[in-house]
Amino acid sequence: MYETVREAVENRDFKKVKELFTQLNEADIADLIQGFHDNQEVDARDISLLFRLLPKDMAAEVFTYMDSDMKELLINSFTDTELQEVIDNLFIDDTVDLIEEMPANAVARILRASDPQSRRMINMILKYPEDSAGSIMTTEYIYMKKDSTVKETLDKIRSLGMAKETVYTIYVTSMHRKLIGVLSILDLLTADDDELVGDIMDTNVITVETTEDQEDVANKFAKYDFVALPVVDNEHRIVGIVTFDDAMDVVQEEATEDFAHMAAIQPSEESYFKTSVFTHAKNRIVWLLVLMLSSTISSVIINHYEAAFAAIPLLVASIPTLTGTGGNCGSQTSTMIIRGMSLGEIQLRDFFKVVFKEFRISLIVSAILASVNFVRIYIQYYNDPSADSFRLALCVSLAIVAAVVMSKLIGCILPMAAKAVHLDPALMAAPLISTIVDASTTLVFFNIALLVFHISL
Repeated sequence: MYETVREAVENRDFKKVKELFTQLNEADIADLIQGFHDNQEVDARDISLLFRLLPKDMAAEVFTYMDSDMKELLINSFTDTELQEVIDNLFIDDTVDLIEEMPANAVARILRASDPQSRRMINMILKYPEDSAGSIMTTEYIYMKKDSTVKETLDKIRSLGMAKETVYTIYVTSMHRKLIGVLSILDLLTADDDELVGDIMDTNVITVETTEDQEDVANKFAKYDFVALPVVDNEHRIVGIVTFDDAMDVVQEEATEDFAHMAAIQPSEESYFKTSVFTHAKNRIVWLLVLMLSSTISSVIINHYEAAFAAIPLLVASIPTLTGTGGNCGSQTSTMIIRGMSLGEIQLRDFFKVVFKEFRISLIVSAILASVNFVRIYIQYYNDPSADSFRLALCVSLAIVAAVVMSKLIGCILPMAAKAVHLDPALMAAPLISTIVDASTTLVFFNIALLVFHISL
């Protein structure tokens, strides 16, 4: 389809392009036009022309799936009338997202194109803290009073449905807009027309507050399988709803941020290719400097125990095995703990339970790794007259036990400690833990070597 549309554009057969668009989903049309722009196969004027070929009711939906650069390009090409048509067909939360992405001159045009009521709603949402439920909600939902009939509710859905983001859930409010119940479209369709909404509504309503963290909101979607969640203020008045598609965006955003932190990279809001080389370097260099300088601790430890590896040179050859094993074990544990905390499976109150469990795991893992390593070293250096293969194997194996136990305990303690002081647990992931484990393992290893080989400094 991509090649077919591209050929039609090259041949200036826009009638065919318009016909082809009717066969595609809005998200696919956005990807197609975006691809033309990113690959520089179609110039900016033709990009705007392709967008103008879309029906008005489809154009706004396609617009929401495009990235910020493409949106800015289109906004700059729109007349005021065209921009108003797009804005009028956007839901409030999509308009807010657009405003947060655009430069000041585009924001001014967007606000001028919005009607007074929409501007009030936009300003209200923009006042909520970043990454809160209030900042990702929409104010377009259907609500009824409890003394409304089923027929009145269905009539309202028919008249307002296209202007609301979801009609699958209807919210029931008191005279003062306090949320008192909820019902689904299925409840309405299976009830008699003259039944009262208050008689069939569910009064056990799961809500989120406007200041609640967006990640906690997304977790509630996963837990309850909702299509939408009502957002209430501190007086339990409904002020908006968060829909499933917005929750999915939050999940993707939080996962991307966690991956960046776990790789010791400052998260970027732009995609990989849209982020400049300088910005990529800036996002990575701070942690690389910290980790590089902190690794000098291991060098200081090695220099301090110079007498040990001067007497037994083969000790140095075992350092990469020990630090690598310790780092890998710590990374495994920290990944499991961070993931468990993000899913709500592990809470801070589980600290001692987690530490005890990881300690038992470390004993099993270290026993197997140490045994295999003992046999390997013993066989490898058995016929080497310059090496005491038994003592060397014993020394390294004991160090592996210590390294695995330490790394797994560090891997579970640091993320939970970060959570306790309100830091992102992902910050305490593989790179930082590996650096700490390397220094600790090297220190323990040489102390064990001093005891096993009876070396004095």
